[in-house]
Amino acid sequence: MKKIYTLLAILFTVSSLFAQIPTPAEFLGYELGERFTPHYRVIDYFELIAEEVPNISLTQYGETNEYRPLVLAFISSPENFDQLENIRKANLKRAGLLEASENGFEDIAIVWLSYNVHGNESVSTEASMQVLYDLANKNNTQAQEWLKNTVVMIDPCINPDGRERYVNWYQQKVGAPNNPSPDAWEHNEPWPGGRANHYLFDLNRDWAWLTQKESRKRLEIYNQWLPHVHADFHEQGVNSPYYFAPAAEPYHKLITDWQRDLQTQIGENNARYFDEEGWLYFTRERFDLLYPSYGDTYPTYNGAIGMTYEQGGSGRAGLAVLTEEGDTLTLTDRIAHHVTTSLSTIEVSSKNASRVVEEFDNFFVQAVNNPTGKYKSFVIKKSDNEDKWQALQKLLNTHEIEYSISNISRNVSGFNYQNSSNESFRMESGDMILSAYQPKSVLLQVLFEPEAELSDSITYDITAWSIPYAYDLQAYALSARVSDGQAPEQSEFEPVAVQDNAYAYVAPWKSVEDVKFLSKVIQAGVRARYAGNEFTINGQRFPAGSIIMTRANNEDMDEVFDETVVEIANELKQNVLAVTTGFVGSGYDLGSGEVHYIEPPKVLLIGGEGTSSLAFGEIWYFFEQDIEYPVTVVDSKDINDVDLSDYNTLILPDGRYDDMLSDLDLEAWISQGGKVIALEDALEYFEGKEGYSLSEYSSEQEKQRIESRQDVVAESNRLASYGQRERRDISNYISGGIFKLQLDNTHPLALGYPSYYYTLKRGSKRYGYLENDWNVGTIRDQNALVSGFAGSEILKKLPESLVFGVEGKGNGELVYMVDNPLFRAFWYNGKLMFGNALFLVGQN
Repeated sequence: MKKIYTLLAILFTVSSLFAQIPTPAEFLGYELGERFTPHYRVIDYFELIAEEVPNISLTQYGETNEYRPLVLAFISSPENFDQLENIRKANLKRAGLLEASENGFEDIAIVWLSYNVHGNESVSTEASMQVLYDLANKNNTQAQEWLKNTVVMIDPCINPDGRERYVNWYQQKVGAPNNPSPDAWEHNEPWPGGRANHYLFDLNRDWAWLTQKESRKRLEIYNQWLPHVHADFHEQGVNSPYYFAPAAEPYHKLITDWQRDLQTQIGENNARYFDEEGWLYFTRERFDLLYPSYGDTYPTYNGAIGMTYEQGGSGRAGLAVLTEEGDTLTLTDRIAHHVTTSLSTIEVSSKNASRVVEEFDNFFVQAVNNPTGKYKSFVIKKSDNEDKWQALQKLLNTHEIEYSISNISRNVSGFNYQNSSNESFRMESGDMILSAYQPKSVLLQVLFEPEAELSDSITYDITAWSIPYAYDLQAYALSARVSDGQAPEQSEFEPVAVQDNAYAYVAPWKSVEDVKFLSKVIQAGVRARYAGNEFTINGQRFPAGSIIMTRANNEDMDEVFDETVVEIANELKQNVLAVTTGFVGSGYDLGSGEVHYIEPPKVLLIGGEGTSSLAFGEIWYFFEQDIEYPVTVVDSKDINDVDLSDYNTLILPDGRYDDMLSDLDLEAWISQGGKVIALEDALEYFEGKEGYSLSEYSSEQEKQRIESRQDVVAESNRLASYGQRERRDISNYISGGIFKLQLDNTHPLALGYPSYYYTLKRGSKRYGYLENDWNVGTIRDQNALVSGFAGSEILKKLPESLVFGVEGKGNGELVYMVDNPLFRAFWYNGKLMFGNALFLVGQN
């Protein structure tokens, strides 16, 4: 009897392997392309296939801000599937990131397919279901052959929150039948659109910076596998044909010949299938491989062949849309194109599996033994700003970039980021050493290089991002190898204790963590002030900006004052010091009028039509995630119904405000004590307007001087050939360059900073110095550019211009921020600037 049961079990297992699994259409009840599929139904289908097919598994690797699951499917042959963990360990051993006993699997390529990073580029999630079916279907003999030497990983939707925002809106607006006219409302998404995630961040720009929870959770599992090939699926404008690799220039110089070559091979295979169908496509245009935070470049800098696929359509396409050529582009067409390139990528990876693994191995052997970049070591001087130091360590740890701590002092030479020159310096015990001789060598070099070498100045995104500038750390790039120091030790936080005879508690003001501490104590009911000037007590130096909480101002808290301050300090690990007197050795006594009371901001933030959704999201994220301070968000269409007297701070993100604010007496509100923080294009609302001092030029003489320069440019432009029109235009363009500003660090807007600031400038808009007001951050000369590309003509125009300024009006103030210090939340050093604008400016 036992033998019969055993035989039945074997027969059942064999029959289940070849059982007919449901197609997406059979499961959903409609053909792919007839409608958009809700995210939960996509997950249901993936779960069903994983349950039905023994050599497919599904894992949840995270959850979005709106509680949707982030999942990853694993597919391979039954033989490989039983060895998945050993394949993974062998691959990490090959990369030098795991000391494992596993060897072999040299002919198994790991292919990761990422779909729908931009929510309203929604076709790729639909395509992912068909790709899963094609790989799971045992009757698809070609796919089963590929799986013999590949492990395929499918992320059906990187950005579920954004996708559901788009899909839910579209289902409400689509006609019955759908209307292909681009004028129909089903083709015109309202603000903010579905592209970004919950906090309106572009997740395809966050791979390196990891500001969003989706990115952080994805990278955890990505680093557990390190795929050999990574394809990222997108959509572009309705009228564009399909794009696939090879990519456009500029390629980063550290991208290998093999990475270029396999891109081309995959592109040629894609072209073969597209040619058979007569589908239009293009390559080598627009989408370059430089900026390190994309879904194609980040994997490339980690040894993979990373690629972007772009299907025409996006949120404008819906189920079907008429193109400018009169063709109808359908969702069914778009799905077919993405399915084709998905399978083509797996096919080429399978046919080249041994070479793919060999070159992956070579990539890391080269990285560890002979890195090819210009700089072999990076030294970060030990900072007295512990928050910056720890923030950097956290980023490095997440990327698994190795670093050590110097345990001896010695003289070395290298490129000084601070003054852009090569010089000798003293490396001291406690400094951080990042050696390029490590598995993550290429990623390290790309993130820390002072300036990327551009083979072409026309790029798709910013051209400068170097971490020492983003964090404002004293750093050096060395062309020589520096021997490693000792392993870093986790610094122990010494808890703050209640001091019964404390006259006051003093907190530092050097980072966004300090801003968060102030946010927390204010919300707990503690009255706080800040020192407008440096002071000393009993020989202890306290810089300007220090946050002071005196017992005298907080009598109403009775006996909980000390406990409240200390509890928050320990929760946030902030080094708060107790002082027993308000009498200073130098500076102003703690009861002086120069120690300014911080009136808690009551913040109104405008979002909605007319504002940049991404810029709005950066500010919204800053309040809710960085400092956890309450903010009231108002839709732009409702702003004129708001009683501004309920607020003392109004924030205007990048946007157009002329019509939006027309019914508000904003000038009167400011004069009565209100504060406006205006960023980027929001400044245009005030430019040249009567009653405000903001203008493009400081004076008529400056205007004439700059326009005379532009006349020469205009003459040369008139003679430029049509074929060079793009090159002509970039002479007045800045593609994300880093500029060194002169900073008035005696002003509240710049407290906590040295006399300079590195700003990431992404636009060419120019403003002159404010007359009789405060020019806090300025570009003084043509040598301000320290990294990245800026056109030759805009560089001539920028000197003597304003970047950060404050204009007083009656009892209130306007904070002008030409550049956005919160850009993509990765410019760490800018967050304190925004904290200054929020809490310190206007408190005098």
